[in-house]
Amino acid sequence: MRILVTGGAGFIGSAVVRHIIQHTGDSVLNLDKLTYAGNLDSLADVSEDARYEFAQVDICDRAALDALLARYQPAAVMHLAAESHVDRSIDGPAAFIETNIVGTYTLLEAVRAYWSALPAVDRSAFRFHHISTDEVYGDLDGPEDLFTETTAYAPSSPYSASKASSDHLVRAWRRTYGLPVLVTNCSNNYGPYHFPEKLIPHVILKAMQGEPLPVYGDGSQVRDWLHVEDHARALHTVLRRGEVGETYNIGGHNEKRNIDVVKAICTLLDELHPQSPVTPHEQLITFVKDRPGHDLRYAIDAGKIARELGWTPDETFDTGLRKTVQWYLENPRWWQRVLSGDYQLQRLGS
Repeated sequence: MRILVTGGAGFIGSAVVRHIIQHTGDSVLNLDKLTYAGNLDSLADVSEDARYEFAQVDICDRAALDALLARYQPAAVMHLAAESHVDRSIDGPAAFIETNIVGTYTLLEAVRAYWSALPAVDRSAFRFHHISTDEVYGDLDGPEDLFTETTAYAPSSPYSASKASSDHLVRAWRRTYGLPVLVTNCSNNYGPYHFPEKLIPHVILKAMQGEPLPVYGDGSQVRDWLHVEDHARALHTVLRRGEVGETYNIGGHNEKRNIDVVKAICTLLDELHPQSPVTPHEQLITFVKDRPGHDLRYAIDAGKIARELGWTPDETFDTGLRKTVQWYLENPRWWQRVLSGDYQLQRLGS
């Protein structure tokens, strides 16, 4: 199967591309604009494979999308291209509206035109898989509540509102035009090749350098953590076996308070990187003013994908976090190249 992956140079997208090339027989055309968070270094392990191809294209460029679809003739599209950082959406929401909403609309229209012209058998087999986030659901009320596939949308940030909008567009293109779509909503991802503005890599890299570790509010916000390689495997499973028109929530069954995540990283670095400028690393924790509209708790009920498609995560939070910290310690070239750009571990979204 030929799969067009949008955003394949990003954190989750690159994990999807690596998974497909390394663990399946499918081929990939990686379409990415290469914004600050797109990094082809994350694909070095598969870049020379004959089944992999890259094209630098903006999903808002309809003519370029039409040309690529006509040339590559994909049997499926996995749409991961998005502006994805809540703090950046607070600082500058316009890019999120443009990419996540206008870009998704433009891609849907290009794909619809391509799909409509396919022979009947290929049209029937085609899939458009839209990858989204649990943040579209907003905040959970009770400590035992979980997001399900039928939870009402209540986005809190410009980022989550833009992703909620894109979800609605995809479902509308299914209902109005019959486009064969699948939607997945995932919990917080972590793992190797993660851009260091996000919590886990941010804390790892600042702690390694003996710098203060900023924690929003009192750190009591709860997130469900999903290892990115588990997520990539889940996404390919949904593409291959999911039922058209269905939504699947993907979570890691790892609910943790932010402060506990930060402390766990500090403990691992005490063990794995004792030569840090400051140890124990917990003394670097600094509580800072919370960001606006910060949701208190997210947690995914991933029962549907387990029951219907047989997917469950392989990594526990303990095993996944240890592998992640070890990866950053062993791959300074990757993150040093990232930090040589326009992002220097500054706090955003204040």
